[in-house]
Amino acid sequence: MTYAFPPPESVSLAISGERAKFPVRRVYCIGKNYEGHVKEMGGDIARSQPIFFTKAAETLVPSGTDILFPPNTDNLHYEIELVVAIGPDGIFGYAAGIDLTRRDIQSEAKRMGAPWDRAKNFRQSAPCSKITRAENIDIQSAQIILRKNGEIMQSGRISDMIWSIDEIITRLTNDMDLQPGDLIFTGTPKGVGPAIIGDELCGEIQGLEPIIIRVI
Repeated sequence: MTYAFPPPESVSLAISGERAKFPVRRVYCIGKNYEGHVKEMGGDIARSQPIFFTKAAETLVPSGTDILFPPNTDNLHYEIELVVAIGPDGIFGYAAGIDLTRRDIQSEAKRMGAPWDRAKNFRQSAPCSKITRAENIDIQSAQIILRKNGEIMQSGRISDMIWSIDEIITRLTNDMDLQPGDLIFTGTPKGVGPAIIGDELCGEIQGLEPIIIRVI
């Protein structure tokens, strides 16, 4: 096939302990999926429903990446999340991800009833660790932690989710177009906060490879 100009390279993630790569198709994200986070963002847990948004696959970056502080924001936030990788036979594996958010832009979008795209879907906004195959880990009871410069800022368990992994997959399958190669960022526990230039962020989920980035 002939293109008018060279197409971008396909996006993929490393698989822990393997040479093969996981080909990424789409990145789905879920918000408001931990009670503590809903409350710290001013939401009403009794009336709140988890919401879905997307990030471009090109926003994914691996562990060890230096993240350029994004433009047009004074309030960059970290959100540690379990990432579910979908394969041909269902759940392929899991990873640790950080949903970086331009919080001031998101707050303005909320006030205006506008989409969150500018707040969520920017360059380098989806750091993600290597994928660990699902058969190698019992994820349901795993602890999820984010450290900033070595200090624990977020801590919880995957079992704290409002919507379970299976419920999220069912919703996306019925409502969207969930396919092999898709990733799902499944929401964040309480404790989100700002990151500034010079900060090192380390996301840890029991049994998975960590995600480590530095803001420059």
